[in-house]
Amino acid sequence: MKKSIILSAIAMTMLACTSTNPLLDQPATPFGVPAFDQVKLEHYMPAFEEAIRVNKAEVQAIIDNTDEPTFENTIVALDRSGLLLDRVVGVFFNVLEADGNDDMDAIAEKVSPMLSELSSSIILNDALFERVKAVYDQRESLDLTPEQMRLLTETYKGFADNGANLPAEQKERLKAINEELGLLSLQFGRNVVAETNSCQRFITNEDELKGLPESAKAAAAEEAAAAGHPGEWLFTPKRTSFTPVLQYCENRELRRQLLMDYTTRANHDNDNDNKSVILREMQLRIERAKLFGFDNPADYILQDCMAKDSKTVDAFLQSVWAPSLAAAKREAAELQKLLNEDLPGEKLQPWDWWFYAEKLRKAKYALDEEEIKPYFELGNVRRGAFGVATKLYGLQFEPLTDMPVYNPEVEVFKVTDAAGELIGILYTDYFPRAGKRPGAWMNQILPQYIDDNGVDHRPVIINVGNFNKPTAGNPSLLSMDDVETLFHEFGHALHGLLSKAHYKSLSGTNTPRDFVELPSQFMENYAYEPEVLKTYAFHYQTGEVIPDELIAKINAAGKFNQGFVTTELLSASILDMDFHELTTAEGLDVNAFEQESLKKMGMIDEIIVRYRPTFYNHIFTTGYEAGYYSYTWSAVLDADAFAAFKETGNLFDAETAARFRHLLEQGGTRDAQELYLEFRGKDADPQHLLRRKGFID
Repeated sequence: MKKSIILSAIAMTMLACTSTNPLLDQPATPFGVPAFDQVKLEHYMPAFEEAIRVNKAEVQAIIDNTDEPTFENTIVALDRSGLLLDRVVGVFFNVLEADGNDDMDAIAEKVSPMLSELSSSIILNDALFERVKAVYDQRESLDLTPEQMRLLTETYKGFADNGANLPAEQKERLKAINEELGLLSLQFGRNVVAETNSCQRFITNEDELKGLPESAKAAAAEEAAAAGHPGEWLFTPKRTSFTPVLQYCENRELRRQLLMDYTTRANHDNDNDNKSVILREMQLRIERAKLFGFDNPADYILQDCMAKDSKTVDAFLQSVWAPSLAAAKREAAELQKLLNEDLPGEKLQPWDWWFYAEKLRKAKYALDEEEIKPYFELGNVRRGAFGVATKLYGLQFEPLTDMPVYNPEVEVFKVTDAAGELIGILYTDYFPRAGKRPGAWMNQILPQYIDDNGVDHRPVIINVGNFNKPTAGNPSLLSMDDVETLFHEFGHALHGLLSKAHYKSLSGTNTPRDFVELPSQFMENYAYEPEVLKTYAFHYQTGEVIPDELIAKINAAGKFNQGFVTTELLSASILDMDFHELTTAEGLDVNAFEQESLKKMGMIDEIIVRYRPTFYNHIFTTGYEAGYYSYTWSAVLDADAFAAFKETGNLFDAETAARFRHLLEQGGTRDAQELYLEFRGKDADPQHLLRRKGFID
């Protein structure tokens, strides 16, 4: 069958789409963005059903093609398939994560096995794999470009690594495993959100909030009033709610209660308990790994990452863990001295760390985060991040009004290059709400790719966060951690926006997981550079630019508390690896396993691991299993990459920026290590990271 006939068949299936469903029609919206404002709950299931049908028809047309398999009629045709489904998935799952509800959850439960079945029907189709393998086997004689060879190789590996070479019986078992894991992932995330939303602590006596900044009290008072408790103060396990209490509140018992509320989510014997979900997920992941001949899930997962195997990851983590833990122990000893002054004979506890660290920061550096916050108004910080992209890459950001959005709090920006050419569309959604999962993330709503006519389809990207909402008296003011988070997620957004791939499966952030955090963490480096701060840090009341003495304090304190920060992060990474290096899950007691892991790594009692298992969304819902180490792996890369700019004496050196932009544009079209070597000219030096954190001179 000729390509024109294939395209005609696809066009016919597209014509069959219901013309009244905004998810299925090509929307008459600016830049072709989804018609969020027209999408109703009842549109989702018909849209999924039709988009899946269309995708199956597209793939069947490839299978039925009587011509000899070629790169174009098999590999490229596969990459071009599923565009309608990409749109439906991009809309639904973004809204589910950012503005979901029980009805959306119910749809997700129905859709998850449908998507799993579709994936299995493609990956495990013998006739389709035969065509892919036929092209792959003649790859050396095809005269392909490097990007085409990458697409061919990754397509073949995508089939082989996901069961195409398995016997029929094992293929059926793999389908069942993947389907059940999809449902378990949904259940895990739903339980975390339910626990977060259901836990509320109302304070009736203001004396219990001594030391808490007025801005934090005002936010808690508004939350309480909205919950039907006017005149009280409401605190929840959301970070924007409890973090100020940990930092400033003198009420030690309240600090303990709120930290325990956060760290024990989904770990109670109730309907939201995730321990049984974890047990079942690990059983299935181990079984799946063994189907492919691996002893444990980690080695199965890591085969396509930069690290390649669990031994490499373990050795890497230990190389950073030792200096981090040593620094954390020194910090704990300092904080214990401060605690002794207030409570002689008491031992420093995890709920004391933030409180006394804040005291110590003030004592050492005269740095009070409440003094800094007025300079970090959300809109200004975002403009600062945009400004860095303008100086590095010549990008321009134009606010767009009257754009379709799924929530009134969402804002939209048109991104163009220096010549005015469209780069992409960026959505931002920064405030917490009941239906939003915790944390911050970047999503791709529509992918970038170049079609058969040479048209470059630009991406639609979103940054989502959970920053402080404006109150009656104050705008949204960010903490220093929030500022870094905004820059971080914007780095991911730039990776997606700047993509110049021909094929959607290689575009944007479709890279190995231990490389994908490089662009995001690289952007964090700019947040507190003095020349950058002066472009966005303006006092929200006076308009005054942040004073030099405050900038000096911020940078002097840059290495402060890094033992705690890194140990908290690395302990979660090691715990992730310990789970995924299991060869059996029989008799697995999740809490006992966690404690044994922490004991084995030498974790100190004064610090709680960043993510305890029952709310560890990264590894039990979002696809970072055996991958949380990526943040530290990428930190070595980002510190080294930023050093390349520092070495020029210019944070925005044009030649270095052009090389880094080229790295971002490539997405997954080339080997990640090859891309980094092309940018830097040498392997990343971990000494830059250790120096940045103050672990070595």
